[in-house]
Amino acid sequence: MSDGKRKAPHALAVDLGGTKCAVAVITPSGRIVARKTVYVDTSSPSAPVTQIIHLAQELAGAKKLTKAFAAAAVAVPGLVRRNGTVWAPNLPGWNKVPLAKHLQHALGLPIIVESDRNVAVLGESWIGAARGKSDVIVLMIGTGIGAGILSGGRVIRGAHELSGCAGWLTITREHVAAAQGSGELESLAAGPGIAQTAQQRLRAGEASSLAQLDTSKITAHDVASAARSGDGLALDVFMRAGRFLGFGIANLVSILDPEVIVLGGGMSAVADLYLPALRSAMLERAQPLAAKKLKIVVSKLADTVNLLGCARLVWERST
Repeated sequence: MSDGKRKAPHALAVDLGGTKCAVAVITPSGRIVARKTVYVDTSSPSAPVTQIIHLAQELAGAKKLTKAFAAAAVAVPGLVRRNGTVWAPNLPGWNKVPLAKHLQHALGLPIIVESDRNVAVLGESWIGAARGKSDVIVLMIGTGIGAGILSGGRVIRGAHELSGCAGWLTITREHVAAAQGSGELESLAAGPGIAQTAQQRLRAGEASSLAQLDTSKITAHDVASAARSGDGLALDVFMRAGRFLGFGIANLVSILDPEVIVLGGGMSAVADLYLPALRSAMLERAQPLAAKKLKIVVSKLADTVNLLGCARLVWERST
């Protein structure tokens, strides 16, 4: 460092989600030495900020924050504007929250705030399934669908910090009513869309072991469990979702020509149920030369990917 002082040996990484907040202490090599996860307090717009401050102090222990951490980086479930304010639709009152300013004032540390999809691709390209690659897409599939995009080693942001909204890809000629609110691909292939498709088919009278459950409460997890037990309807629902995902990925491949696409998010845990259909549909629709060279892999970093991406941001900016 320019002032001659020894740099603190750890990064403070914060993964703020709509439901949970994870905080970790991470070394320059990517080793997580301490970690804690809590449910997000949404009682007020300032409550999540207060939680992050308390968690940072807790993980610092007896040390001063500036001695414990070189800097902190926070992944947020939404948009980080260029003026530093955050829009996070799943956090009440988070329309223009100056998160970095609040945290820097309270913690006395350099603060980096970044969207969760961007830190995900940084984490995967650092020590994950795309290690060392410079042209990468991380497709996060869970309650929604978003993409972190690395092209030529740089994060693709767009003019309004909105690149990577992959859930809004159009992949069918059919009218999809739910697409107006969440995007076509997301409404058809994310977790809630999978559950809704199964519910609709059960209400239409199709046979399935899922009929034993309360149809209105069936989740994507229920559909996955049934599929693993060989249920025909459940398997078909996942194959359908896989084809839609494959069509969406075909568009990304044809435009961005990535080396690797990493599947992450909650639905990556059941990727074996839809990956064959996804690959087949992608090869059917994508630019042939790019498609043949592409690797599609499943993330092994699970719920640590955003924390690791945050740590990478800290170390990149501290050197």
